[in-house]
Amino acid sequence: MSAWGLGRQLHIDRNQAQTWIERYFDRYPGVARYMERIRSQAAEDGFVETVYGRRLYLPEIHSQNRSRRQGAERTAINAPMQGTAADIIKLAMIDVDTWLAGEDFDAVMVMQVHDELVFEVAEGQVDGFIEEVKKRMQAAADLSVPLIVEAESGANWDEAH
Repeated sequence: MSAWGLGRQLHIDRNQAQTWIERYFDRYPGVARYMERIRSQAAEDGFVETVYGRRLYLPEIHSQNRSRRQGAERTAINAPMQGTAADIIKLAMIDVDTWLAGEDFDAVMVMQVHDELVFEVAEGQVDGFIEEVKKRMQAAADLSVPLIVEAESGANWDEAH
């Protein structure tokens, strides 16, 4: 995000936003290296990939139009992480669906919202269900960092948050 965009979003002046951005990259230099590496790789290959190899092609990465090129660069930076997260939730959904088909839980997967799965579960089975589904979701991907799953229950989606 540019200093202008951050300033506008946080309702602070552009100079203060620029200071915050600089501090962030000073504190987390690996993020800046990642961003530059992905920009270069996208420019060279014309696409980026998720951890699982799913590709997003970026035809605007070589655009003469600065705005279009920068949009493609932002997409290149975000897509591998967002796409990998989407891949992981899909893997979790498949595993949980297969598991539910062979279990005695009175539960149904209702929907997916970003990185959440929403279930309807019989009242007396909620605690056991949560324990099992968390294990499965946390094991959906083998990464160098652990996947941490939080699960809540309620009479409706709003209550569960």
